[in-house]
Amino acid sequence: MIGKKTSPVPADKPVDTIDTLIGQKALLKGDLEFTGGLRVDGKVLGNIAAIDDNSSTVVLSELGEIEGNVSVPHVVVNGSIKGNIKSTGRVELQAKAHVNGDVHYKAVEMELGATVNGNLVCEPDTPSATLKPISGGTLESGDLDKRSANPQLHK
Repeated sequence: MIGKKTSPVPADKPVDTIDTLIGQKALLKGDLEFTGGLRVDGKVLGNIAAIDDNSSTVVLSELGEIEGNVSVPHVVVNGSIKGNIKSTGRVELQAKAHVNGDVHYKAVEMELGATVNGNLVCEPDTPSATLKPISGGTLESGDLDKRSANPQLHK
């Protein structure tokens, strides 16, 4: 097309389609790997992992249950998870979400009513810088007492 510029879709944008559905009356025993969008209305006894690390999304409805770890870039929870969540993107905990496990995320949204019985761990985009010691000598025991007693020593 002439004159029309197309911008690339960011790799971390979640998918907005459901490619796989686990129905309300379904029980899946075992680990599940997928790409694209996954919606869970039933029960999964096993780990759920995305094959790609960019845009896959899992949606757990208020009827759904997962007993296992979830390792997916984008996670939307409104049901029950007994296990850890590891997200390289965004985690959305809706009002009826119940998580018994740790939640690792880069961005998180938590609605009133959602519960997490575990740790919320923010994963940074880049590794944190290491702190270097300040040059200029070391403190001896008692130096802090001298500094607080004599403000002139701070200069």
